[in-house]
Amino acid sequence: FTKFFNLARKRKIKCVRIIHGKGHNSTDRYPVLKNNVFIWLQGIDSVLAFVSAPTWDGGSGATYVLLSKKEKK
Repeated sequence: FTKFFNLARKRKIKCVRIIHGKGHNSTDRYPVLKNNVFIWLQGIDSVLAFVSAPTWDGGSGATYVLLSKKEKK
């Protein structure tokens, strides 16, 4: 994710969407990838906030990520 976010910030993109799916084909229909994406995003300094996308943009199968303008040192 870090390289993707750095490129987005370099291009002055403030918000990105990650499409991870809803996990309907996972064991017990549990959203494994979505949960891991949320954990990974918490550890990235350039991420200010994230939230599940609205229904028309993927719903719980996608996540909006708000990026900081500058890289934290």
